[in-house]
Amino acid sequence: MPRKKREPERRRGAIVVRGGKGTNDRVTEDQALLRSHEGWPGFRETDTWRALRILGEFVEGFDALAQVGPAITIFGSARVGRRNRYYSAARQLATKLGEQGYAIITGGGPGIMEAANRGARDAGAPSIGCNIELPFEQGLNEFVDLGMEFRYFFARKVMFVKYAVGFVIFPGGFGTLDELFEALTLIQTGKVEHFPVVLYGRDYWAGLIEWIRAKPLYEAKIAPEDLRLLTITDDVDEACEAMSRHRRSPERAAKEEASVEATEEAVTAADTGRGATRAS
Repeated sequence: MPRKKREPERRRGAIVVRGGKGTNDRVTEDQALLRSHEGWPGFRETDTWRALRILGEFVEGFDALAQVGPAITIFGSARVGRRNRYYSAARQLATKLGEQGYAIITGGGPGIMEAANRGARDAGAPSIGCNIELPFEQGLNEFVDLGMEFRYFFARKVMFVKYAVGFVIFPGGFGTLDELFEALTLIQTGKVEHFPVVLYGRDYWAGLIEWIRAKPLYEAKIAPEDLRLLTITDDVDEACEAMSRHRRSPERAAKEEASVEATEEAVTAADTGRGATRAS
């Protein structure tokens, strides 16, 4: 049976407008924040006003998620249909994680995000969606039980990390890659601790891992320890096990500490080299 066509809607933070015309040409809050202004802006267009809205967005997010408990954030493409093998895998994985007591957090949209929220609901686990205001609309999927609408990408990204104890990254585009490298950077620099990152789909991620080995690792831009932060798999049970065994495991802690130490040593060595160059 074909799904009912969604009514056009426009989201502005917590506000949803449906059935209106001419709403898609409105500037998003991220666009307004990052653009330069000519002349003297009105108060509601100033960065002072915007700072208050940003603070409010953090407060609303913290308040909504404070009692969620341990969660796994699952990322992946919005352009994946329900018959896609990754959709099925994301749903199965979210169900298994939910049965182990984890809440599931996603970006709240379609594709992999919908599959993960659907799996969480199958397990009776908290199904959370952190949606984002975009020029082209992405509404919350129907399987989200606790949904939030964010104006600002950076506020939304804090929620993904703050309340999660691990990431699972399914195949996706620039947004997915952004979240992947954000997580690795936070671990590498010691900003978050004991945080597993699973890449699901060996054939999809193989080229990226090969490039990382051939370029950043070969040219000493990262350390060998950094690549050990990732688990790459095609198996739902293995991905689930990577999350469940992670809880304060000595092996995981050792890998993360080694990555942080390698980063500190590389930075120190680079600084020493620059000092020697200046001295000469």
